[in-house]
Amino acid sequence: MSPQVQQHLAASAPIRRPIELRDTLRQMLAVLEDERHALAGLDVDVIMGCTLDKSALCGRLDTTAPEAVDEECRGLLDAAKRLNEANRRVRNLIAANVAARLDAITGQPAIYRAHPAAVRIGRIR
Repeated sequence: MSPQVQQHLAASAPIRRPIELRDTLRQMLAVLEDERHALAGLDVDVIMGCTLDKSALCGRLDTTAPEAVDEECRGLLDAAKRLNEANRRVRNLIAANVAARLDAITGQPAIYRAHPAAVRIGRIR
């Protein structure tokens, strides 16, 4: 876990003030940005470290009192959601690429692939 996250989590009292929430959300944004760079470089160690940091920060965010969420915090929350979604898409693309390469090597189709007709109509039978 990064020193910044450890230091912030050391003060594990519930988040009751907007300034505490802003600090935590800024740390989350930094971790998500680090994760983005790690995904781009396929650095598994950093990706795993970011996963642990995100989990710890989510635990901290779970303690947030509703009155701590102000307009600036909502903006930071929205930015974190967008960045997390972008990172999720990159992870999924990497996983699909690996699966395709493994399928090509083994000459076997993907085990978990949905039936093409069901995917076309938007539901699996």
